Amino acid sequence: MAIREEKLLESFLDGAWAERGLSGNTLKSYRYDLLQLASQLQQNGRELSDARREDLLQFLATQVQSGRSPRSLSRYLSGFRQFYQWLLREGLIQKDPSALIESPRLGRGLPKALGEQQVVALLNAPDVDTALGLRDRTMLELMYATGLRVSELVKLELVNLGINQGVVRVMGKGGKERLVPLGEEALSWLQLYLRDSRPGLIKSAACPHVFITTRKKGMTRQAFWYAVRKYAAIAGIGQTVSPHMLRHSFATHLLNHGADLRVVQLLLGHSDLSTTQIYTHIAREGLKQLHQKHHPRG
Repeated sequence: MAIREEKLLESFLDGAWAERGLSGNTLKSYRYDLLQLASQLQQNGRELSDARREDLLQFLATQVQSGRSPRSLSRYLSGFRQFYQWLLREGLIQKDPSALIESPRLGRGLPKALGEQQVVALLNAPDVDTALGLRDRTMLELMYATGLRVSELVKLELVNLGINQGVVRVMGKGGKERLVPLGEEALSWLQLYLRDSRPGLIKSAACPHVFITTRKKGMTRQAFWYAVRKYAAIAGIGQTVSPHMLRHSFATHLLNHGADLRVVQLLLGHSDLSTTQIYTHIAREGLKQLHQKHHPRG
């Protein structure tokens, strides 16, 4: 890629972060996708800034041939649109090559949630007589009680804890802050962990994060994912369980017990209510299954 094109890409990413508050993962995806496009364009003697509609269609066709899903194609196209609309606004191109390309239609799948008894079994799986087991139990309790994203959970710092108020302050996507109540059970486990487990893990080291590894550093998303998978196996849950399933379970169980959809939206940190509404479909499916199982004419 030419130096000028590299500078254009960096300027676009800086602008996207500053203007729209996009997450680091989204910016990484934009960068990766645009670099892939640039690589294919170079084979045809073109650059990102002079790509044509036909070039983008050719790139997408190549991705289809390699087995990419409609969701992946939609992600590619979303990043390309952002980039070329930015170039157009900056007066660097005269025409947006992505403007007339339709996004692939996506079938919106329902997120998977655990049953309430499965959650209880998962929470009971860690050995709380050990420092790491108590840490892991607290993390599971906290995620199920608050619906935090796994990235929000592992990045949680001591200054974010409002123990006396029973809340945590969370910095979500786009730098949006929200307060989430802990609940008595999660608060009790958190206090126990902070008193009996964390001091032994952190020792004399300094780390602002709530949840600490044996290396005296904050937990990573990957480490927690591995822990959840391990405890799901111990609990005898016959399906692959991810940390995000606890977030789904939190929302679904709240709605099943009559929580207001907008309250759940605030707790999850969704900016758009339509994102939260998908959980109503899960709750509805659960009610249908209960009706079919127990009603004499189900």
